[in-house]
Amino acid sequence: MGDWWQAVIDTLVADFSDLPNAAEAARITVRLLIAALLGGLLGYEREQQRKSAGVRTHMLVAIGAALFVLIPQQAGIAEVEMSRVIQGVIAGVGFLGAGTIIKGADEEHVRGLTTAAGIWLTAAIGLAAGLGRESSAILCTLLALLILSLVPKVERWLSSRRG
Repeated sequence: MGDWWQAVIDTLVADFSDLPNAAEAARITVRLLIAALLGGLLGYEREQQRKSAGVRTHMLVAIGAALFVLIPQQAGIAEVEMSRVIQGVIAGVGFLGAGTIIKGADEEHVRGLTTAAGIWLTAAIGLAAGLGRESSAILCTLLALLILSLVPKVERWLSSRRG
């Protein structure tokens, strides 16, 4: 019976060996937390604008995108194969974003495009964080927040000047 339990323990140890040391665990934790935080910031802005995809959605998209590149990195796949993973994430998130787009009855009024673009961008930010490009992910998030907060004000100002 002792050999059987040892086999079970050895199997469990092998299955949980994807974090072989503290440095690797810290690296993955930081990347996932940064993805979650940045996604949450974009989601918070969307919630403040009363949009359907908010904090949780954006956080999950960012973490998911980061994980999709972290796991292949850990497995040691080649760059060519990583590009296929990234392409798959981009296409998959496109379908998720498409679900937020609503076409009005008049066929000319479309709602949700900014939210869909935000979800798509959140995935890109998650990919950047997962790939270890945290500074780029942070810069992109700040730029996105600037666009989401400043451009509507400029649009209103321009509209008031025309009218």
